[in-house]
Amino acid sequence: MSMKLLLIGAGNMGGAMLQGLHVKDITVVEAYPPRVEELQALYPSIKIVSEIPSLEGYIVILAIKPQSFGTLHTKGIAEGVISIMAGVSLEKLKAGIMAKHYIRSMPNMAALVRKSATSLCGDAALKDEAMDILSSIGRCFWLESEKELDIATGLSGSAPAWIALVAEALSDGAVNLGMKRDITYQYVATLFEGVGEVLKSEHPAILKDKVMSPAGTTAAGYAKLEEGKVRDSFIKAMEASYERAKGFSK
Repeated sequence: MSMKLLLIGAGNMGGAMLQGLHVKDITVVEAYPPRVEELQALYPSIKIVSEIPSLEGYIVILAIKPQSFGTLHTKGIAEGVISIMAGVSLEKLKAGIMAKHYIRSMPNMAALVRKSATSLCGDAALKDEAMDILSSIGRCFWLESEKELDIATGLSGSAPAWIALVAEALSDGAVNLGMKRDITYQYVATLFEGVGEVLKSEHPAILKDKVMSPAGTTAAGYAKLEEGKVRDSFIKAMEASYERAKGFSK
């Protein structure tokens, strides 16, 4: 399948994708003049059009807001459609735009630094192309169903906000004990980056046990976290996110 790409929507997420895709054969649909000028300055080689051309021969990347999908007018049949719109099911995609194959995906905000954990599912015939395209914003995970994608909405799409809450809480705790705020944020960011690397090859439970010595400082703090039902709260947050994602997809 040809990798002739058509990006519809060049906002935050679409713009992040362009960081990796601008070297490919890509046409960008963008009608807002200041944004067009910005994109042309950043990526002189890409083609930018103000109206959606015929979809024939293109793999279309839909990076618009979900509420804009209902007003999208297209002509022709695309080789494939890759949607990064939250809550728009494969069924809705098929009803709203003509294509041979469809992929639904869920990036997260780390796409802005090309570190997204992106989930995707849909037609296996488009899998390789979709994985290649979405790897431009981070790491991809192929899922077997839309149910798994809705679960991943919490794990990947929503969890950055929860992790940010943990980061803020750790900083608040250190500030409360007398550390300066600015350095606590630097500590926490470095901490998360380092632990993230370790978790690529280490099971979380094993890492926890390695750090937590009997009757030590980590064990004392861990007991307080269990007392506050932190683990249970995260599990319930995942359940709530999944239920909300299911509602959006109906």
